[in-house]
Amino acid sequence: MQIYNTLTRRKEAFTTLEPGKVSLYVCGMTVYDYCHLGHARVMVAFDVITRYLRARGYEVNYVRNITDIDDKILKRADENGESIEALTERMIAAMHEDEARLYVQRPDHEPRATRHIDDIIAMIETLIEKGFAYAADNGDVYYRVRRFEGYGKLNNRHLDDMRSGARIEVDESKEDPLDFVLWKAAKPGEAHWSSPWGKGRPGWHIECSAMSKCCLGDTFDIHGGGPDLTFPHHENEIAQSEAANDKPFVMTWMHAGAVRVNQEKMSKSLGNFFTIRDVLTEHDAEVVRYLLVASHYRSPINYAPDALNEARKSLTRFYTALEGVEPITIDTENDDDTEYHQRFLAAMDDDFNTPEALSVMFDLVRELNRVKTAGDPQASRLAAVLQSLGNILGLLQQVPDAFLKGGQGQSAPMDEAEIEAKIAQRADAKANRDFALADSIRDALAEQGIILKDSREGTTWVLESR
Repeated sequence: MQIYNTLTRRKEAFTTLEPGKVSLYVCGMTVYDYCHLGHARVMVAFDVITRYLRARGYEVNYVRNITDIDDKILKRADENGESIEALTERMIAAMHEDEARLYVQRPDHEPRATRHIDDIIAMIETLIEKGFAYAADNGDVYYRVRRFEGYGKLNNRHLDDMRSGARIEVDESKEDPLDFVLWKAAKPGEAHWSSPWGKGRPGWHIECSAMSKCCLGDTFDIHGGGPDLTFPHHENEIAQSEAANDKPFVMTWMHAGAVRVNQEKMSKSLGNFFTIRDVLTEHDAEVVRYLLVASHYRSPINYAPDALNEARKSLTRFYTALEGVEPITIDTENDDDTEYHQRFLAAMDDDFNTPEALSVMFDLVRELNRVKTAGDPQASRLAAVLQSLGNILGLLQQVPDAFLKGGQGQSAPMDEAEIEAKIAQRADAKANRDFALADSIRDALAEQGIILKDSREGTTWVLESR
């Protein structure tokens, strides 16, 4: 298996610290608002990665943190007139609802920053003792960036080029403008915890260093996150963790691609910012997931009506092939005749190449349709393989008939009983050889996106893929 490592900027043979086991940490959400499409991208990308690693026989310990104390959280709670705890619990529950609808499996552990304050303080104390951090006269504690020789290695940046870089805070209390905060002194009325440096709360970067250490140890296999986290967040995590622990922090760094809307950066100021629940009010969740899976996890995704339409059409092809076929139980690991399974594995072993894996599934669909039309019992086995491969990607999670009749995000323009009555009326017309009436009923339904499908077993209907 080959995985692209952001740190080395190349694909590498994947090896784990402990044979057969994978330790994985992904930076999660700051829970002050509903999750947006960018969050969905990261959720789904690492869900697919985790599903595949487990399908390959690895025992995966998947940790995704929750930032539940932050400037944005304090501001939003104040604006809403609610407590920090009420806001964060509400947003965490909403996050879990969103990911469940997208067929994202929950991580094994979801550490929260507020429950690891002691661990965070202990790591800061270690950094101060080693000379990598200092307490300033304003009550804050800062990390000495220039003290860490490897700073900038994840992003291939040089220290002297960073002074004018983005997101560098200027503060007179710092020894150097590049230094970043580890502990923030509390302002009057703010949420706070006691520490050796006074009342305050942790900085954002130190949270992940402390929580990953507690859950996975000083060094672990994979660290993942969104494309905007490589600098400064992940760069700062490396500096903190390796300085405190005197060990390499992460073996493989992975970053998901960005989401663009109609080829533009998603932004509230541009009016093209969508939460997951906004999107799922109008579109089937599996269609949205397919769109996120169809691009390689490192590639940018364009969220647009045409892209969603193509995603629905692709899923419709899969479900149409599965319709009317009863899959059998198969053992994809030990079955000798699993050409499609082996090709799928080869694609996913190449840095989780989901576009190529889906291409294999489309080849399988063509073969399934061929044997299905011929009445070959082999159709049941091919359907089982298709469902097995789809499950690794978190796809094909619905009953075919239910998806084809609208799924979760597309409803028929009339209720099912009315459609069935029209089908019966058409059958009567055909029995009476009134083919003009039968055709007019079929055409009228088609104009409303209801497509009739005739077979020896009778007439069924699906919604047109739009």
